[in-house]
Amino acid sequence: APTPIQEKAIPIILMSRDLIGLAQPGTGKTASFTLPMIEMLSSGRARMRMPRSLVLSPTRELAAQIAENFDKYGKYHRLTKALLVGGESMGEQIKVLEKGVDVLIATPGRLMDLFERGQILLSDLKILVIDEADRMLDMGFIPDIEKIVSKLPPTRQTLLFSATMPDEIKRLSDKFLTNPKLVSVAPPASPAQNVDHKMLKVSQAGKKRALQDIIARENVKNAYVFCNRKRDIDSLVTWLKQKGFSAAGLHGDMVQAKRTET
Repeated sequence: APTPIQEKAIPIILMSRDLIGLAQPGTGKTASFTLPMIEMLSSGRARMRMPRSLVLSPTRELAAQIAENFDKYGKYHRLTKALLVGGESMGEQIKVLEKGVDVLIATPGRLMDLFERGQILLSDLKILVIDEADRMLDMGFIPDIEKIVSKLPPTRQTLLFSATMPDEIKRLSDKFLTNPKLVSVAPPASPAQNVDHKMLKVSQAGKKRALQDIIARENVKNAYVFCNRKRDIDSLVTWLKQKGFSAAGLHGDMVQAKRTET
């Protein structure tokens, strides 16, 4: 049985309409564009360095997840795909592109890199998907996306997915989508039943001590600790290790192999 976003989006996408999909992560939106794309791309063939579709993703991990979905759902099709993300060998990615790919899944930075080196031609693109557009905005990728979209053929289908619709994303959709259909899955108004939210007011100097107290008091076995900046992560990891915790950092300056291993 399809999830609500799949039920609403798939028929519209199959009609080759532009679409804005408002849905939170975990609602099944990846399948809502992957499945119809496989159907639509099943006829026709990619030419060297000229992908037929492009999925833009804000992070390497999300791009890898989308690529896995294409492999899983397209098991009985002969569609080819390439995953273009930073932190991995550009030479290997170029080799795949030279064979011609039906689906290109990319983070904006690496795509721009290869485009500017003349390794990708975007003139044969039929479908563009911008996934998690609001996160793209948060991460400062909107100028890159505008640059990428300006290189695409005007007669294409564009699908934009976002959890929220800030003004900047609205402006982007007005500029690059043609008479789009809006489908929305009501975002959950409150956290899930089994999630407990708490906020703690502490001084800058007291943050590490407060974290240590919480871990001890709650008898924490596994935890994610999110930091505001990359440079805060390494010092916090070092401090946690000194306190006897098994801790590891994860951020965008690490090479992909190390991130995956972590």
